[in-house]
Amino acid sequence: MTNRLRSTSRLLLRELGAFGVVGAVCFVLQIGCFQLLYAHLGVGAVTSNLIATVVSMTVAYVGHRYWSFSHRTRSSVRREYVLFAAINGVTLLLGLGIVALVRYPLGQDSALVLQIANIGSIVLGTVIRYLGYRRWVFTAPDTPVAPVAAPPVAPRSPDPDRV
Repeated sequence: MTNRLRSTSRLLLRELGAFGVVGAVCFVLQIGCFQLLYAHLGVGAVTSNLIATVVSMTVAYVGHRYWSFSHRTRSSVRREYVLFAAINGVTLLLGLGIVALVRYPLGQDSALVLQIANIGSIVLGTVIRYLGYRRWVFTAPDTPVAPVAAPPVAPRSPDPDRV
């Protein structure tokens, strides 16, 4: 039992570590790509952000598929990527919603307050993405299921009243 727990915790730590490294690399990639497109190549801000997001998300998918969750069952790339993009889209909308909620209904316009809301939404989105990737995109590893033995049946004793 302790070996199994130790093995599971090592695998989870490895998975979380790889998830964090891929996320950090893709965060820097997205910032750099946006800067290159918008500030140096003159592409519009929204288009630059869209392209940077798609590039970063695609690199994240590859990193997670072949490193973070490499030990998990694989299905088709199309299926995984669509689910991966959907989860990223939901967490993006969640983040935008949190910042919009703090800014408009709550009336906060302080850069510090909005940045705290943004960071909070990033943390929440990261947790949701990690759990979503594990649950729906990169499913649990195939483990052979041991056949379940039927419970032993006690031999029947002859009924003395029966003829």
